[in-house]
Amino acid sequence: MFSEEVNTISIFLGMIFLITLTQLVFLGSVIFLENRDPTKTIIWLLILGALPVLGALLYVLLGRVVRKRQLSRHKQRRQEQTEEILKEWQVRPRIEDIDQAGTISMKKKLAQLLLNDAAAPLTLNNRSEVLTNGQETFKALFAALEGAKDHIHLEFFIFHNDSIGQDILKLLIRKAANGVKVRVLVDGLGNRSLTKRFVELKKAGVEAEGFYPVRFPFFSRRLNLRNHRKIVVVDGRVGFLGGLNVGDEYLSRNQKIGFWRDTFLKLEGDSVNFLQTVFLNDWNGVTHQDINDQLYYPQPQQLGSQMTQIAATGPDSDWGSMLQIFFVALTSAEKTIYIETPYFIPDEGSVMALKTAALSGLDVRIILQGVPDHKITYWASHSYVEELLESGVRIYRYQKGILHAKILILDGEIGVVGSTNFDIRSFSLNFEISAFIYNCKFAQRLEQDFHQDLADSEEIELAEYKLRPLSNRVKESSARLFSPLL
Repeated sequence: MFSEEVNTISIFLGMIFLITLTQLVFLGSVIFLENRDPTKTIIWLLILGALPVLGALLYVLLGRVVRKRQLSRHKQRRQEQTEEILKEWQVRPRIEDIDQAGTISMKKKLAQLLLNDAAAPLTLNNRSEVLTNGQETFKALFAALEGAKDHIHLEFFIFHNDSIGQDILKLLIRKAANGVKVRVLVDGLGNRSLTKRFVELKKAGVEAEGFYPVRFPFFSRRLNLRNHRKIVVVDGRVGFLGGLNVGDEYLSRNQKIGFWRDTFLKLEGDSVNFLQTVFLNDWNGVTHQDINDQLYYPQPQQLGSQMTQIAATGPDSDWGSMLQIFFVALTSAEKTIYIETPYFIPDEGSVMALKTAALSGLDVRIILQGVPDHKITYWASHSYVEELLESGVRIYRYQKGILHAKILILDGEIGVVGSTNFDIRSFSLNFEISAFIYNCKFAQRLEQDFHQDLADSEEIELAEYKLRPLSNRVKESSARLFSPLL
């Protein structure tokens, strides 16, 4: 009797082992055949071999690749519809016109890449306003929302149900009651406090949806694909984008976090049409509502002459757009490269571009977080510091509070503001939005904030950095090792 029970247990355990082994072989084959970055492949295979069950769960949760065609089936059609609506009245500049606008011809390469890679048309009739930090941003935002007459479109990665969030929601409910069409789109993973209010909002006439909500994390292919965009469009005439989300901390009201340094951008003119297209495309992806009426694309008045491209990138991009765009931007610069980013986890090509620029005599400066809000990305960012310092790149740590601005300035002639961090997640996984503006005055306005942030930072000296504790080196190396999985 005892022998029979032992045999039964042995057979049962053998079957479990065989099934587990089969699953691991299958999963390992899938990882191997995906032809992803070799570093990622090796790391995932090592994790799978060392921790079979946990590794399999982590891969299902974080590692699977969602095919781009599955995400972009409506994107091209909607862009064509928008072009059809706008071509009747809009005269857009050609790439060749960049020279006539006073920007050096080398920048034509960047503009052409944005057009081909990110489907970002070049527009001329634009004006912009740089909004430094939450106070300026929310003051301008509330003014625009109050003036809405036809529609309000909001899209945020995070929308907290706190004091500032409540103020905005009350305003939106009031505008909806007055006949303004209000649509709110938030990322579906990190906004549970707001999604609970969706029923209340919808009863008040506000259309509110979550982008790729995750109800069953271990069975969702979209868990790792987040909508990191921050977009506001009012009546198709005024648009906003940048780094801030909706929350008290972005107004420096959270005492635990302290001062929050960020940048937003207010746009008027032709570029707002393409910001509108991005929102409506995202809204369509969630609701399947095909909204593309002429009223959402009013013909703007003559407002300015800032050449602008709106680049919407993400896992639905055909070419991994933002990584290529940033690489070309870095290699096209001739005098200065100024970068502000809270999360700095570049690929090898971007590191090489920065080092080569510095070694070629360019003034290359990067401002990173000195006060971290995410420890792993903080230490991963610092793992690149020593080799960049050795090449002549100057790196600073912001000390006044949390640095969250995402800014790139090239040669004092091109300024980039948006939601895109200089990291792997923004380059390949997140849905992002950025404005590329070819205008010296705009770039110089960004440089004003950049130099103020330099004054609020401490420069990292190579000799001193090499003497950092071994514990810091271990943290940096460990965080960098797993950064491809973040």
